[in-house]
Amino acid sequence: MSSPLDRTNIAGTSPYEPIIGFSRAVRIGNVVHVSGTGPVGAEDLSAAEQTKVVLGIIEAALQQAGATFEDVVRTRMFLARAEDWEEIGRAHGDVFGRIRPASTMVVAALLNPKWRVEIEAEAVLQ
Repeated sequence: MSSPLDRTNIAGTSPYEPIIGFSRAVRIGNVVHVSGTGPVGAEDLSAAEQTKVVLGIIEAALQQAGATFEDVVRTRMFLARAEDWEEIGRAHGDVFGRIRPASTMVVAALLNPKWRVEIEAEAVLQ
């Protein structure tokens, strides 16, 4: 069993991680925090498809931390365009419709102007 002080940084594939100084995810004890995740490499896809790519990146980070989508208790979705809310929401719901974490949607300017969505997640392992 992990101590609450045990920390594991989980690297992703973003070229910005070492420049900005962040990890794709950090696990401390039984809590996993997944950084804001954009649709790297999928910039020209629809908002729904970008969301699916983002959720795939998040799923991989969760797995590396020993977690699954079932453990997610919170998501935050940052949308570049308010009109994409339903398309992004449905793609999010395809994964989390039964799990139903606490969730927020916010309209914000994203780092890459082609990104339509960025998502953060928090998981708690039982």
